[in-house]
Amino acid sequence: MNLDLVTIVVDDYDPAIEFFVSALGFELVEDSPSLTNDGRPKRWVVVRPRGSGTGVLLARADGDRQAGVVGDQVAGRVGFFLRVDDFQAAHTRMAAAGVRFVTEPRTEPYGRVAVFLDIAGNRWDLLG
Repeated sequence: MNLDLVTIVVDDYDPAIEFFVSALGFELVEDSPSLTNDGRPKRWVVVRPRGSGTGVLLARADGDRQAGVVGDQVAGRVGFFLRVDDFQAAHTRMAAAGVRFVTEPRTEPYGRVAVFLDIAGNRWDLLG
């Protein structure tokens, strides 16, 4: 068994791809045209941390209900966890790329951690 994808609802595809690829260092795995259930065009966009098995499906909000969860998919909690081998290098690179950290790095029993926001405003833990 393998968790293949998780979905993050975003305002638009291209800025989200730019954020995940340039700022976080993910790889763009797929960006293909697709259709909604009722035949409207959309894209199938998958990004993945390099070397990871699990990817992120970037889904453009479709309608008011989905637009309402952009940036708040887990009700203000940290909902995503990015573990890196070199915490300080990753933190420095991400901050230089414009990633907004909302906490200072701290040491916890499980390692170094700092909370950051993705392009939509969802909270992530950077873990090292």
